[in-house]
Amino acid sequence: METVTVTETLDDDIDRIRDAVTDIGPFMRAADFDDVVVDGDIVRITNHVGLATIELELEIVADSDAVLTYEQRDGIFEEMVTRYTLTETDEGVEIEATTEFAVQAKLIGPVLDATVVSRQRRLELRSQFEYLESLSE
Repeated sequence: METVTVTETLDDDIDRIRDAVTDIGPFMRAADFDDVVVDGDIVRITNHVGLATIELELEIVADSDAVLTYEQRDGIFEEMVTRYTLTETDEGVEIEATTEFAVQAKLIGPVLDATVVSRQRRLELRSQFEYLESLSE
């Protein structure tokens, strides 16, 4: 399994951040995916990464330690789960997003490997954090 973690401290109220993260449509679109469709607890995303087109079907799952957790139901990964946690600090609210994934062996190669996926995932998570920051301006 590969792990990508991005952490940032936002100068905002934890309830406002929680509300923004759990407003799934806008929050997922903030990752700059090419297409996002939300249907209840199912989220379908399409994203072009280099020469590859990634299509994932994600399911939002209950997780008592996270404000939002989703895992892949269908897609390119053997398995993939992302968790977002919020922690109040003296400086504001720390948000941490961690994605754990395993790329299917048949997809590892010059077009799509764990390094490319990790780099892309960091960009997506940072875009979501920038979106959250813009809401408090």
